[in-house]
Amino acid sequence: MRILPILLGVGLSLWLAGNAAAQEKVQISADTFVVVESSQEAVFTGNVVVNHPTVVVHADKVVATYGSGGTSDIKTFEATGHVRLTTSDQDATGDRAVFTPSDQLLRLTGNVMVVNAGGSVGAGELVVNLETKVSTFTSSKGGRVTGVFTSQ
Repeated sequence: MRILPILLGVGLSLWLAGNAAAQEKVQISADTFVVVESSQEAVFTGNVVVNHPTVVVHADKVVATYGSGGTSDIKTFEATGHVRLTTSDQDATGDRAVFTPSDQLLRLTGNVMVVNAGGSVGAGELVVNLETKVSTFTSSKGGRVTGVFTSQ
């Protein structure tokens, strides 16, 4: 079970907050945890909650895929099913969230809704570039990106 402390201690930190947070403590709970060495996956299922100092992730399932280099070779982290990401000032929901460390992109797709004190935005997809700090909302299947904004 050598994969567990490596993935939890470093890998999830990379997924949730970029390379700068690699030293942060991450706690995860799930109904089931399985390491599939043949496919290099760590799979958490059932009421998954990932607690990181800057974000909490809720999902039905979280899969971390890693390469032969272990934590220095994280390929993807994927959360699916009733995905919710909360920070101290923002709440985002969708059907699927995928983070790829190689390009520092976090994609939230499927019925995306982001709510904060300034309002809310609904879209088919949200792509956040953690390197450039650019967030792009996109519509899906003929829909539109919608927003409600409040002045303070």
